[in-house]
Amino acid sequence: MKRTAILATCLWVVSASAQNLTTLASFDGADGAGPSMSLVQGLDGNFYGTTLTGGAGQDGTVFKVTPTGAITALHSFNNTEGSSPFGGLALNTDGNLYGTTEAGGSHAFGTVFRITPAGTFTLLHNFCVESGCPDGAVPAAGLVLAANGQFYGTTYLGGGGGGTIFRISATGQFLDLYADVDENSLAGLVQGTDNNFYGTAEFGGFPPPGGISSGTIFKITPPGLYTELYDFCQQYACADGANPSASLVEDADGTFYGTTYAGGAYGYGSIFNITTTGALTTLYSFCAQSVCTDGANPYAGLTLGTDGNFYGTTYYGGVDNRGTVFKVATNGEFTTLYSFCAQSGCPDGDYVYGGLVQGTDGSFYGTTYQGGTHDDGTIFKLSVGLGPFVTLLPGSGHTGTKVNILGTNLTGATSVTFNGTPAVFSVVSSSVIEATAPAGVTTGIVQVVTLGGTLSSNLPFRVTR
Repeated sequence: MKRTAILATCLWVVSASAQNLTTLASFDGADGAGPSMSLVQGLDGNFYGTTLTGGAGQDGTVFKVTPTGAITALHSFNNTEGSSPFGGLALNTDGNLYGTTEAGGSHAFGTVFRITPAGTFTLLHNFCVESGCPDGAVPAAGLVLAANGQFYGTTYLGGGGGGTIFRISATGQFLDLYADVDENSLAGLVQGTDNNFYGTAEFGGFPPPGGISSGTIFKITPPGLYTELYDFCQQYACADGANPSASLVEDADGTFYGTTYAGGAYGYGSIFNITTTGALTTLYSFCAQSVCTDGANPYAGLTLGTDGNFYGTTYYGGVDNRGTVFKVATNGEFTTLYSFCAQSGCPDGDYVYGGLVQGTDGSFYGTTYQGGTHDDGTIFKLSVGLGPFVTLLPGSGHTGTKVNILGTNLTGATSVTFNGTPAVFSVVSSSVIEATAPAGVTTGIVQVVTLGGTLSSNLPFRVTR
C-alpha cells in the first residue's frame, strides 16, 4: 500500500527556539502501526523501518518513507515468516536491508530476514531450531553490519535462558558466537574502531552487596571472547543508571556513549559514557527538572550528530509526559529540543521507542510509537540548523575497496578525495556515488565537491589491513 502523507491538512510544525519539528506522515494501520525502532537511510535517499503491528495480517510491516513523507508498505509479515519486528533495519553495501522479528517463524521464536528496496522478501533464519534454543530466541534488536561484511546480533532469550550473540551472512549462514549471556539484551551491537563489538544487557551483572542485578555493558571479539566491562547499580540507589535497553555509539576518540532506561540520580534514566577499559561516567540524569519536563526513561540510544553533539529521545517526560527529543554535549550539557503531544489528540505523535537518524540533508528523522492522525504512530523530521554531509558504506577498508558514498544532490559531482587523496568515482544517482579507495589511502575524512559546494563525511574512512 502506498499513500502520500497528508501534508496539506496535517502538517505539524512547532518551533522550539532554533529547532523545527515537522510531522511528515501518520501511520494508518494498513501501512503499519507502532513503529518501534530507528529509521535507516537507504542508497536511494529514502528511509526504511519496521512497525511492531499493523499491515495485512497485523503482524507488522517493513516500510519505506521518502524525505517528504510518502509511505510505502513494502512487506506485511504473516507470522510463518516472522511477526513483531521490534528491531530496526541494517543497510548492506548492495542496498538491501536486513532485520529481525522477535516472534513468529517456524518455531515461533523469531527470524532473520532480508528485503530489497522494492519489497522482495527472503527468510534467512528461524530461531530456536533445537530444543532449548541453543541458537537463541526472541531477537528483540536489529543487526549491525560489520567490517567483514557479516551481520551480528543478539537474542533476548535462548542459549541457556539469558540470550545469545550470533553472526549471520547475507545469504543466511548462521553461527552462534556466545551463549548463556544470562543478561537478556534488548539492544543491538556496535563495532568499535578496535574491531571489537560492544553492547548492553538489560539485566544481569554483579551489583554490590544489597544491590540488584540491573544490567551490564560488555565487549565481545569477532571470534567470540566475551568480557563484561561494567555492571550497573554500583552506586547507591543506582545513581549510575540501571537497565540499559539501547545500543551504544562511539565518539571520534573511541569512547562509547549510551543511555539507561532507569536509575540515575532521580530514578528515570541516565546518559553515560564508557571507555573500552570499563571506566564509566554519568553525564546526565533524567527528571532533573520539575515533573520531568526534560524527559524520562530513554528507551533508545544516542545518535552522534555532525556538530559533535549527541541527539536522542525519551519515551516519557516532557511537558505532557509523552516523550521528548534532546541534545547532549560530551561534557553533559543538556538541552530539551521538543516535547511531544503539544496539542490535543497528539497530532505530532507521542511515546518514542526509537532513536534518531541524521539524514544526509542534515536533519534528524524519527518515529513515534503512537499518536498522529490514526493514533498508530508518526514519522517526524527535526531540523536543528546542521548542513548536508555524506556517509560511507562501508566506513572502513583499504586500497581498492569499493565505497558507496551516500548524500543529497550529488549529481554533477566533480571530485572525491579520501583524506586529501583523489579517488576514481562515478555518480550513480543524486543520492549515491561509487568510489574506489585510492592507492596510499590513509584514515581521514572523505570529501565530495558538488555543484552546490563541498560535502564532508560525518565519520572518517578508517583504513584496515
